[in-house]
Amino acid sequence: MQLTLCPLFSGSSGNSVYVACGGVKLLVDAGVSATRVEANLREIGVDIRGIDAILVTHEHVDHVRGLGVLCRRFGLPVYANEGTWQGIVQKESGIPPKCVRTFYTGEDFYIGALNVNPFPIPHDAADPVGFSFDCQGLRCGVATDIGHINDTWMNAVSGCQALVLEANHDVEMVRRGPYPQRLKQRILSRKGHLNNEDCARALCELAARGTRAVFLSHLSTDNNLPELAYNTVCGALSSAGFDVGNDVRVCVSRRDKVSDMLVLQTDEADAM
Repeated sequence: MQLTLCPLFSGSSGNSVYVACGGVKLLVDAGVSATRVEANLREIGVDIRGIDAILVTHEHVDHVRGLGVLCRRFGLPVYANEGTWQGIVQKESGIPPKCVRTFYTGEDFYIGALNVNPFPIPHDAADPVGFSFDCQGLRCGVATDIGHINDTWMNAVSGCQALVLEANHDVEMVRRGPYPQRLKQRILSRKGHLNNEDCARALCELAARGTRAVFLSHLSTDNNLPELAYNTVCGALSSAGFDVGNDVRVCVSRRDKVSDMLVLQTDEADAM
């Protein structure tokens, strides 16, 4: 048995993550065009017609941009909570009713053999969530668009062998950058995005609970650098006594290209 985790797109221009285990193939979010989602899936050898469902974290456009076309073109089921559905309908009214599935935040559900746990996250959306996935002893999670560290989402992803985790910005780059003050305040707020230092702090704690691989994700184009996020996280892990590359593998998700695929096998996480 193996579980596959692969970010297809990552960042404010669009997000989508491929998750597969136990014969179930899912997308978390579809924040780019349907054509681009289909193309990047094809690049990893996956036919879009084989996708069992799309799970939506929240209604912001960089997470739902391709949703309507994917539903209409391929009839893919879409899972979201009621608050997120209300936000989606305001942007995209053409999703066929047959594709609509509703879950309740905090309540596990199954898609085939894959157990899905939607957990609340602090972000400025209607009812935003992250997801953890469990399948026969294998466990991974997706947690981005997080304003701050709290026990709720940390406990929800505790024990995940692999994570897609936000490292959105460097605080000083935001403060000194060209963004309007209102946007800066939003990014830095407790319902904004997770900065590099907080990502590093969270990952040190999660590594102590069993996380062995991470994709640093949703990096800002203007307020972060891949090498800065990577060095901040790796430096913190090293200072905490972890051997980066052996104890914990750290990758930076690519913005517009498929990231390295991670394949978890029972009791281990191996990057391919």
